[in-house]
Amino acid sequence: MGYSVGHWEGSVLIVETIGFNDRGWVPGTIPMTETTRVTERFERVDFGHMKLQITMDDPQTFTEPWIFNLTPQLQPDTELLEFVCEKNDVILRHMIDSK
Repeated sequence: MGYSVGHWEGSVLIVETIGFNDRGWVPGTIPMTETTRVTERFERVDFGHMKLQITMDDPQTFTEPWIFNLTPQLQPDTELLEFVCEKNDVILRHMIDSK
């Protein structure tokens, strides 16, 4: 529900997303508005480890930017599942094994 553009700064991938509508919500109960800006900074530390910093800025919702850090780790021998945003409730049945 937004428009994302990414670019590299050295070895860090930066993805900025704007253009949200008022139908989106941050997990929990925080609404996203048309002025929401999300900046994600992906940095690979070494094989299997990454730093991810997410900054949410929205003057209509927050008094200051909301920043949080995650440290995703490689999970070998697991299946990578595709996530489909548009009409996710309809497309979900195609992602479930029909056996």
